[in-house]
Order: sequence, then C-alpha cells, then structure tokens
Amino acid sequence: MTTKLIIKYLLSAGIITLVSETVKRSDKAGALLAALPFVSIITLFWVRFESDPGTRDQKTADHMWYIFWYVLPTLPMFLLFPTMQRWWGFYGAVGGSAVLTIILFAVLKMVAGRFGLVL
Repeated sequence: MTTKLIIKYLLSAGIITLVSETVKRSDKAGALLAALPFVSIITLFWVRFESDPGTRDQKTADHMWYIFWYVLPTLPMFLLFPTMQRWWGFYGAVGGSAVLTIILFAVLKMVAGRFGLVL
C-alpha cells in the first residue's frame, strides 16, 4: 500500500470521526460539518494532483459539475428521513432513503436527458 493511499484512508476516516464526535456534543454543529463539502474538496485536490497535467483542469471541472447534479436527488432524503424513521424505525428509514434516492436519480437522469444533459 502506498503512502498516498494510506493518507487518503486516514483523512477520510478522520473526517467521519470528526463529524460523528461533533454530533455527540451538538446536533447542529455536527450537521453543519456533515453538510460542508469536505469529501468533494479533498477529492478535487486528489484528482488534480493525480491526473495528467493535460487533462486535470477538465477532470476537476467535470468532477464539480457532476457533483452539483448528483447532489440534487439526495436532498429530499434529508427532509424525509425523520418522518420515515418515525414510521419505519431507523433501518427502515435508511432503506427508504436509499430507495427514494435511487428513484430520484433515475428521474434526474430522465429529465436531464430531455434537456440534453448526459449524466
């Protein structure tokens, strides 16, 4: 395993640990940290540093473009999860959220396609 890969693992684990430990102390602060695009920004740097110099600008631009579109179908889950949890419990809400998100991804792809966007 390369040093770079180990750093990626540690950084990712550190972010998840930071957020989960923060939630223990403050729901609002933990949610704020979770909502910040740490993973997207860190990935952006890794893509930039690991890509061929001739393609890295396009790769990073494409990365951010797709993140924008792929975030949209995940947003309703955050609003509906509390209600689903009351109805179906935690695991049911996680499963319902996954199904809802998959359906919304399919809808996004269909709608985007009508406007010429290939996602």
